[in-house]
Amino acid sequence: MSFEGKKIVVLGGSSGIGLAIAKAAGREGAKLVVASSNQARVNEALKRLPPGTEGQAVDLGNEAAIAALFAQIGPFDHLAYTAADKLQLNRLADTDLATARKFYELRYWGALAAVKYASPNIRPGGSIVLTSGLAGLRPHAGWALGASVCGAVEGLTRALAVELAPIRVNAVAPGVVVSPLWDDMTAVDRTTLYRQTAERLLVRHVGETEEVAEAYLYLMRQTYSTGTVLRVDGGGALV
Repeated sequence: MSFEGKKIVVLGGSSGIGLAIAKAAGREGAKLVVASSNQARVNEALKRLPPGTEGQAVDLGNEAAIAALFAQIGPFDHLAYTAADKLQLNRLADTDLATARKFYELRYWGALAAVKYASPNIRPGGSIVLTSGLAGLRPHAGWALGASVCGAVEGLTRALAVELAPIRVNAVAPGVVVSPLWDDMTAVDRTTLYRQTAERLLVRHVGETEEVAEAYLYLMRQTYSTGTVLRVDGGGALV
């Protein structure tokens, strides 16, 4: 299926996987709308995307702002939700519950609100692709928040696939990917993480955003898949 003339909305589309999705779809002629919370990042992303791409800074943790965004966008074909803040890796004893609740605002509640207000505008044959992660299946110590929100998103994906049919609702669950999610780590620690992960993975390299973006495009094209969680993890679930 060609994306020529299709309108694709990418929330979290100013960097990382979201930007890679927008760039790949744009190369195939899609009309793009990208949104994230940071206007400077949105402006920078627009320089790297096709002319005519729409970009907005939106608080994706705010239901009213999300509702206003989709009222403005109008009819479109596909939604990709990749918005995420920095990862919070803490042992349970060191976890502040108020901070933990905020972690869900963008990754889970933001996704739920986006689907609520986007779905009435999705044209026939359209789809929604949410974002989970390998942590939901293979967590490590200190990953309680990441693992639980991934599990929540995967359950949400299946439930929405049933409720919103025939709109297709799927999710992508990436493994470790070179992206801004790890920017809170020092450069040395980040390099060590990538190296050690690559040595363990079956494919012997960590993911690049462009590789993972292809999974989102596949689920947009694949008209026979719904309620599916597509894992793109370099074999991480097996090791």
